[in-house]
Amino acid sequence: MDIKNIDNLPDHRVVLMSTGSQGEPMAALSRMANGDHRVVVGQGDTVILASSLIPGNENAVYRIINGLLKLGADVVHKGNAKVHVSGHAAAGELLYCYNILKPLNAMPVHGETRHLIANGNLAEDSGVPSDRVILSDNGTVIDVRDHKANVVGQVEVGFVYVDGSSVGEITDADLKDRRILGDEGFISVITVINRTTGKIVSGPEIHARGVAEDDSVFDEIIPKINAALEDAVLHHADHTNHQLQQVVRRVIGTWVNRKLRRRPMIIPLVLEA
Repeated sequence: MDIKNIDNLPDHRVVLMSTGSQGEPMAALSRMANGDHRVVVGQGDTVILASSLIPGNENAVYRIINGLLKLGADVVHKGNAKVHVSGHAAAGELLYCYNILKPLNAMPVHGETRHLIANGNLAEDSGVPSDRVILSDNGTVIDVRDHKANVVGQVEVGFVYVDGSSVGEITDADLKDRRILGDEGFISVITVINRTTGKIVSGPEIHARGVAEDDSVFDEIIPKINAALEDAVLHHADHTNHQLQQVVRRVIGTWVNRKLRRRPMIIPLVLEA
């Protein structure tokens, strides 16, 4: 029935099947556990996770279980009851299928390398020639001719990132920058130097976000930045702005790593006047 009508039924007559058994953050069950869903879970409700834990999802799944328990629900899962049978065939069942179908070629899919190899061995045990057992990766091009499958090429494939309204424009480098910003913070350093003498005209002005509680902690590094810049200008007459900015980045990056034990994103800006 339409979920809009469940309020017209008593609780003991309602069973809901929802997504989220692997702890996916935007799935229905996760939102229920966070109190951010149309369905409200509470005292007297029973939640059954009829699934196995996929390695790597443990923390997310346990977070959901804890959230549901805090709301007063009883949570039944594979760890405390026999509520799940794998949907993946066991070796004997796979061999049974191979013997029934008697395929001329076999291409194991959906699994890690160890699973694919084991599946391929079962195909060989059922009579499929070893040269007709294809172990492929994502993007592998397979040609079937005269009832025989062969690998004939490889197509370049990878992740396509969706970021807001843009698709495929964000890169791994962009994601790395975002992780650094989220985990370590951001520091900008603005300095103006005299083009002729190399003396500091203004700054360095240091602005930080998510690095330290008080920007005054950076006061002790300012003289070191000044000294490093003046030394670079004095000994490298053909210096460029980029080289001076790298000097600033090295000085403050080393200091922050040693003093604060952090590796924030550092954006230095050196202007010549």
